Amino acid sequence: MYQVVRARLRVLVSGMRTARSDRGMVTSEYAMGIIAAVAFAVVLYKVVTSGPVSAELQAIVKGALNARM
Repeated sequence: MYQVVRARLRVLVSGMRTARSDRGMVTSEYAMGIIAAVAFAVVLYKVVTSGPVSAELQAIVKGALNARM
């Protein structure tokens, strides 16, 4: 009887150890990082292509192309 209880306890403890492992955490962190980067890129794209910002960027480029050296 004692050996049966001890064997079952050993199985439970080993199961808890495998449940606590951090396998897959790195993958989910990479996924969250990619999602955040894509969201930031979308926001940046929307800002850069908006009317006032686009006009200002065009003025900067035109000024740089017309500069005398």
